[in-house]
This record gives sequence, C-alpha cells and structure tokens, in this order.
Amino acid sequence: MGKRFVVHEHHASRLHFDFRLELEGVLKSWAVPKGPSMNPAEKRLAVEVEDHALEYIDFEGIIPEGNYGAGAVVIWDEGEFELIEAGEKKISFLLHGRILQGGFTLSKFKPKGRGPAKDWLLIKKNDEHAKRDWQLTLALTDEKRKQLARIFHELP
Repeated sequence: MGKRFVVHEHHASRLHFDFRLELEGVLKSWAVPKGPSMNPAEKRLAVEVEDHALEYIDFEGIIPEGNYGAGAVVIWDEGEFELIEAGEKKISFLLHGRILQGGFTLSKFKPKGRGPAKDWLLIKKNDEHAKRDWQLTLALTDEKRKQLARIFHELP
C-alpha cells in the first residue's frame, strides 16, 4: 500500500482545507485557506501546522464549541500519493485521489523576520490532469451536516 493523503474541509471560524500527507510516521499538515486547485495558474497559500497522528486521516465530525478548531470537519478528498522529492524547501508528489490527481509541489517561502518559515505554496503541475477551468466545490452539504449533527448528538 502506498502513502496516504487526505484533505479535510474544515468549517472552523474561517473555512479552510487541511492538506495532510503521510510522512515520517505522522500526517504532515498544512492549512490551505482557499483549498487546493487543479489549475496550475492558481498557486495556493499553505500554512504549515502541527503534525497529526495517522489515526486522524479518517476523521469526520464536529469539534465542539470552546475547543481549538471548533466546527465541522469532513473529508473533501483522499487517496494515495507517490513521493517524488522531499527537501527542506520543496516537496513534490503525485496524488491519486478522487478529486486531486497528478503532480503537485509544496514550495516553502523564505522566512520573514526571525520566526520559523511556515508559509508554503501548493502548486499543481501542468500535466494531463491539470484543469484550467477548475472550480472548487464543497463536500459539506446540508445532508452531510445533518448526518454529522445526528452522530455527534448521539455520543455520550
């Protein structure tokens, strides 16, 4: 089995997408405010966040109010990936997901000021899977939200 990836659609205080790659025994994670794109012309900001345990890859649910990241979380896309290059400033890979397909690169910005560099760009490679007319659609439908609410309220 190949390495896995997941993109969580996270309806927190601000909608964003959590892009996660299974690397080094954890889910390396980036918050992508506008979500991934299949259009190579659309470079997306991806802010590196804390690693997550591998068990989190299948998570869907509602994080309760008062907790960090409160809001609905659903799987927007998932699949396997092939690592092409992994360096400090660049990670290249092929995605084999339901939505995201083909080559992508995460490219790290140079740090501004004294703090650690956490800003990356998520860039779709111009390959046979590229879509210039790409439009992102949300996975959290009204029906899915109701389903999560029912499950969440049934928990002790």
